[in-house]
Amino acid sequence: MTKKKKKSKVVRNNKSNANKKEQVKQDKPAIPSVEDYRRHHSILLSKLHDEVQPRLKDIRTRLNTLDLERQPPKTKDKGIKKSTKEGPDDQILLPNSSLGGKAGKAYFVVQVGEVQNLYKTTKTSALTSPMHGRSGLPTLDLHGCTRVEAIVKLNESLKVWVDTAMRGYDPFVITAVIVCGCGSQVLSETVQEWIKSTEQVRNAPKNHLM
Repeated sequence: MTKKKKKSKVVRNNKSNANKKEQVKQDKPAIPSVEDYRRHHSILLSKLHDEVQPRLKDIRTRLNTLDLERQPPKTKDKGIKKSTKEGPDDQILLPNSSLGGKAGKAYFVVQVGEVQNLYKTTKTSALTSPMHGRSGLPTLDLHGCTRVEAIVKLNESLKVWVDTAMRGYDPFVITAVIVCGCGSQVLSETVQEWIKSTEQVRNAPKNHLM
């Protein structure tokens, strides 16, 4: 009887041990797969994005406010409107005398060259001295030019005239003629203003070509 009891007791112990091992296996957590890691990572990123989104929105709002504060105040459009009104006048061809209007000076005789000698002498370089009136003198014809076109041509001719004077003889001053025609005085006034504002040019003395 004792042997049978011992055997039955051993069997029961073995069964209980087996049950315990199975229970331990069930209690152990399963090893996560790569997909599980990815899924978990995606969930964390979504939570993080949801938490950060309000802060980012607040930062963007502050930056926009600062940008608006730094912008300079808008200037009035009065000056712009004024300039647009004055602009078209430069593009209108100056009228001829046949169209009426106050006539301007027909031509200007000027001396061009070395600034230091320009107002000290009435003589010009022998290379371009007006021995025969206006024949052979550098001449610029501004007939039909707008105010802007006239100034451009005057500045271009000035470079040539100064270069000619400096390649001549002492006092390195030459005489030139600027023809305006007998049209409106607007063109002659433009030439007069250009002569006054240009350092290397002056009006020639009266009867300079006589």
